[in-house]
Amino acid sequence: MTRAQMVKQSVKEYYGQTLQSSQDLKTGACCCSGGPAPLHKEILAKIHPEVTSRYYGCGSPLPPALAGCTLLDLGCGTGRDVYVASSLVGEGGAVIGIDMTEEQLAVARKHEAYHTRAFGHPSSNVRFLSGEIEDLAASGIATDSVDVVISNCVINLSPDKRRVFAEILRVLKSGGELYFSDIFADRRVPEEIRYDPVLVGECLGGAMYVEDFRRLLLDLGVADYRVVQSVPVPIQDARVAQRVGDIGFVSLTIRLFNLTGLEDRCEDYGQTAMYLGSIAECAE
Repeated sequence: MTRAQMVKQSVKEYYGQTLQSSQDLKTGACCCSGGPAPLHKEILAKIHPEVTSRYYGCGSPLPPALAGCTLLDLGCGTGRDVYVASSLVGEGGAVIGIDMTEEQLAVARKHEAYHTRAFGHPSSNVRFLSGEIEDLAASGIATDSVDVVISNCVINLSPDKRRVFAEILRVLKSGGELYFSDIFADRRVPEEIRYDPVLVGECLGGAMYVEDFRRLLLDLGVADYRVVQSVPVPIQDARVAQRVGDIGFVSLTIRLFNLTGLEDRCEDYGQTAMYLGSIAECAE
């Protein structure tokens, strides 16, 4: 078994068997969100308790103005963000959730009819796929077929992040958006931490160094991205804190667009854009 296969197997076991609820986590990496938007809070109140009890996200990566969009959630788990997105895209939209942990998907699928009724949809606008985020083609997700890709504290768990981002850019339509939350580190994580099963499962072992992330995107043709939110990661477990030492971890919510011709650094050419407040959730 290769190291990459070992990482995937340990992640499946950690999220399928070791963790039974968010209370079982040893750090705050998977629960350090700065809080959802007001509209999202209203929707979350309708989500089934079993779904929310097994939520391991680190942010709220759902952009506004999703009506009618096709949205893909990478590493959807029990489907919390899928179901929030289901309400936001509406009857004219569609949401796809993909995950490799069958125990998580079983919970998500069990409550599909419940959420269809809760949101007043005539039929379900979601579907859940069993698969790996490094190979979306194997799950039947076509090139240029998705308007928005989201992910919530999952990409760090992948042993092949380059392939994940390459697949995201493949399935996104031109101008499509990636909006994701994940754990990043202020330096490269040492090998002994990168392959520690507990630290990987707690989203620390696989955290990307922010500069390596920037270089990876640039190499894939993504010249620019924006940090929407930054929240420090609390580590409650003393043994974990001792293990990671002085490494600083932070949850970043990031948005980027599948566009070409962008500058690779922010530059001021004197142009001005004025937002007129036409999106209800972004009035200012």
